[in-house]
Amino acid sequence: MEIPLETLVHHVIAISKEAGQFLKKEAEGFTPDMIELKGHNNLVSYVDKACEEMIVERLREVLPEAGFITEEGTVASSEGALQWVIDPLDGTTNFVHGLPIYSVSLALVRDKQAILGVVYEVNRDECFHAIKGKGAFCNGKPISVSNATQINESLLATGFPYNDFGKMMPYLNILNELMKSSHGLRRMGSAAVDLAYVACGRFEAFFEFNLNSWDVAAGVLLVTEAGGTVTDFKGGDNYIFGRELIAGCGIQGELLSTIKKFWLD
Repeated sequence: MEIPLETLVHHVIAISKEAGQFLKKEAEGFTPDMIELKGHNNLVSYVDKACEEMIVERLREVLPEAGFITEEGTVASSEGALQWVIDPLDGTTNFVHGLPIYSVSLALVRDKQAILGVVYEVNRDECFHAIKGKGAFCNGKPISVSNATQINESLLATGFPYNDFGKMMPYLNILNELMKSSHGLRRMGSAAVDLAYVACGRFEAFFEFNLNSWDVAAGVLLVTEAGGTVTDFKGGDNYIFGRELIAGCGIQGELLSTIKKFWLD
């Protein structure tokens, strides 16, 4: 890699903030007739696409040898050891409904492992970043996961199925169990934000299934670099591309056991 990661991350932070300002400006005049459907309850708009095109162009300038995995497909996915994994607007449904919880999520992966990640939460102007082996930060200040060790002292985050309801009942059983044993469950609507909040200790853990790599690639690096643990629902390491994950602090083992009790492969 021609640019050291410590230098590259500053470029990526600047790109994420430029994208975030575009999103915030477009939100002022956004109306429901601008919504498109990619599938059942899977929303997209010109905002997602234009933002992604801008991000791809900027990232090509700073690291031309890297390929891309993008949510909106504005550039063809390309293979290679280095790939950018991009979600230009994580929380599109929130955005189109005027709910100010959405983010820009950018990750660089090498051989399918995240080595750099940036999550910019637009409306709070909080930029989370991490480099593998170098720690995690929010607006330049070091962050760490919660020191909680039990679910009964924890606030948890999750996401709800929106277009794949085949595993609804086991998931509801998990939620039922955790509602009774934790401080509560929250559904923010942006997996990247959820993971950033685990990394800085606002949530003790986040879990969800039916996720995509662009939803989580940056966030999982934030969590692990902040001292947390990330696994799939089996306890394995297929969480960036495996479409399910649990990310947490010292409650990870207890949470994994709870999910395994109800989850059906």
